[in-house]
Amino acid sequence: MNQLAQQSERFKELLEIITQEVDGLKQEIRELKRENSKLKTKLEEARDKQTDIFSAINESERLAMRQHIQGLIRKIDNHIGSNDEVN
Repeated sequence: MNQLAQQSERFKELLEIITQEVDGLKQEIRELKRENSKLKTKLEEARDKQTDIFSAINESERLAMRQHIQGLIRKIDNHIGSNDEVN
């Protein structure tokens, strides 16, 4: 009977350790959920403040950028065309 009492006591000790560990993990989950919620809020705020590149520049800058890009495309097309003639 003494062995059964020792095993019961050991079981209770182990159960208490497991219970404490589970409680600690539950607390950690709650804290992580709060932190996650805060981070999501900050992300939404950052997205609200974010603007695309074209809304941040004025019309003349947009036209200049468009012309520059079209010029680069023409150069690429010319380069590709001249390579096709060589090959």
